[in-house]
Amino acid sequence: MTRAFFLLCLMALAGHAHARTLEADIAKIALPIGTLERVHVQLDWPADAPQGTLRLQTARLRAPGLGVDARNLAWTCPLQRTTAHGWGCEGTLHAGRQTFRLGIAFDEAGLSGTLQQGRGTMRVDRGTATPDLTRIDLTRVPIAWAQSLLSKAWADARLQGGTLDGRVDVAAPAQGPLRIGGRLTAAGAKLETVDATIAADNLAGTFDFDYRIFDAPRPSLLTLDGTLRGGEFLAGTAYIALPSTPVRLSITGESREGAGWSLPSIAWTDGEVLTVRGRAAFAEDATLRLLDVQAHSGDLAPVRDRYLSGPLGTAGLSDLTLAGALDARLHIEGGQVQAFSVVPHGVDIEDGGAHRFAFLGLDGDLRYSRTSPVESTLTWREGALWEMPFAQARLPMRSGDGAISLTDAVSVPFLGGALRFENMTLRPPSGEQGADAVFGLGVEHLDVGKLATTFGWPAFRGELTGRLPRAHYANERLDFEGGLSMAVFDGRVDVSQLSMERPFGVAPTLAADLAVEDLDLLALTEVFDFGSISGRLDGRIDALRLVDWTVTAFDADLHTDPTHTTRQRISQRAVQSISSVGDSSFVSTLQGKAIALFDDFGYKRIGIGCTLSNEVCAMRGLRSAGDSFTIVEGAGLPRLTVVGIHDNVDWPTLVERLTAVAGGEVTPEVR
Repeated sequence: MTRAFFLLCLMALAGHAHARTLEADIAKIALPIGTLERVHVQLDWPADAPQGTLRLQTARLRAPGLGVDARNLAWTCPLQRTTAHGWGCEGTLHAGRQTFRLGIAFDEAGLSGTLQQGRGTMRVDRGTATPDLTRIDLTRVPIAWAQSLLSKAWADARLQGGTLDGRVDVAAPAQGPLRIGGRLTAAGAKLETVDATIAADNLAGTFDFDYRIFDAPRPSLLTLDGTLRGGEFLAGTAYIALPSTPVRLSITGESREGAGWSLPSIAWTDGEVLTVRGRAAFAEDATLRLLDVQAHSGDLAPVRDRYLSGPLGTAGLSDLTLAGALDARLHIEGGQVQAFSVVPHGVDIEDGGAHRFAFLGLDGDLRYSRTSPVESTLTWREGALWEMPFAQARLPMRSGDGAISLTDAVSVPFLGGALRFENMTLRPPSGEQGADAVFGLGVEHLDVGKLATTFGWPAFRGELTGRLPRAHYANERLDFEGGLSMAVFDGRVDVSQLSMERPFGVAPTLAADLAVEDLDLLALTEVFDFGSISGRLDGRIDALRLVDWTVTAFDADLHTDPTHTTRQRISQRAVQSISSVGDSSFVSTLQGKAIALFDDFGYKRIGIGCTLSNEVCAMRGLRSAGDSFTIVEGAGLPRLTVVGIHDNVDWPTLVERLTAVAGGEVTPEVR
């Protein structure tokens, strides 16, 4: 309400000395920062009374520059003289379902108003000498009061909690832009966008700002400079947990109608932990059009918890630990990564939870370009894969066609042998496409015994050798072409159709087919403390599937090689082990306990199969005999045959029995 409007009411009263009520309907009242539409005023002032009752109703209050558009306001207050030349009125303001306390006073020096709700107070002052300038002081004002102003710059954001303190100046000259500036301190600020992709909670900070709103075609301008202290911020998968120590933020921006925001200067300073400098641009729908930033971290240790916990958690790497220093640059334009560089300085990266990998002493650089060719070299001092150490390596690379490729083969000493990366091409995420990598891998004479020790397997002996000419990683899936061959137990196990899902993520899954040829059964059974079986083993394990390194499915068929010249004998302990594992029984032409007189028996064939699905193993053997199946077919005297009597076995129970046998917990007995 303006001073001129109050004077109009008082002049009308002066002309009607005996009137008790004055009413007026006004189509529009123009204020420096907005307009009142369809205003009805009623002033009741009995003759000779010291004060009157003012009632004001307006259908709409509009202040486009501030983003204010309020409807159906009603204010009632006692109008009275405060000084010789001053008047004041304070009463209840109803705005929809909300109720405020509004007081307005004016004299020859100017106009002031106070709006209160609960503990929050907003005071507005405008001096006669500076009619184009309005000063607003805020004390514990609910941050939701700024929703209309925020919507002017960020339409999708919704303020949901927190308070504001500070001062805002609004300059609305007849010629020139509307200018809003000042200093605000926020506490416990909370906001969320309509689609919930961006959210903030418990933000605290102090900011100086200057926002100038020009008429088209000139862009509106914004400068923001301040300090954040604590709080949380989420944007997509990026989660930022701000420290209690100060974080400096400076932004300059400009906005054109229908063209979104451009930020020519962005600066973020979090001590030695992270500094970022750059620029960005967004379309009208907040889609990122341009991002060009440089970053430096002199201390990577806190970076995970403050800035990387979101994407690392999604990738199953929430326990990743970082140390060292890093410089980086990223340029995104047109929805695609145009270039990036990462320059580590003695960086250590370790999977601190599951100990799946570690790279220590990372140095050199890693550079990517979609256009101009660039070269880089990345090195590490040492590392580990599932706590199995590997030695230092140097990776020479070139980029220039939207990919990063090795320029030479790289051999990494590992498990007494080597992993040889014959080639590698990496394409980073672009648009809706995720990261994509293709590489060729050679495995040379890895010590299977060391591998078995690491994973707690029985004491296998032998070497792992093979070549995977092409491996492809995309959409968290790693597929291998070619195969690996393990030389174990004087025979061979060939691995083919090998693939992995989420290899370093949550619940990694492995799938493969295995072919077994000429394994020495005597060496194999001795390792498992199974008893002794001489002979050679062939077979297949197809459609093997492990989830989080636990077997969930396979189709296995294992049998002795009848063409091999090895003498085929089976010990009484091995017979008992087979029986205890497979719900089997053994029968013989000898009766009673006469079988106990023999330590071992000749056999003609051994065969067992299992199809695992839904934790049930469908068992089979050499041949079926009704509900039973033959596992061991005897030969010579005494002739002993082992028969399986249950063709469906609970898989967890079977694993428990196998574990007991491998641990020597089965005692031979004769039935």
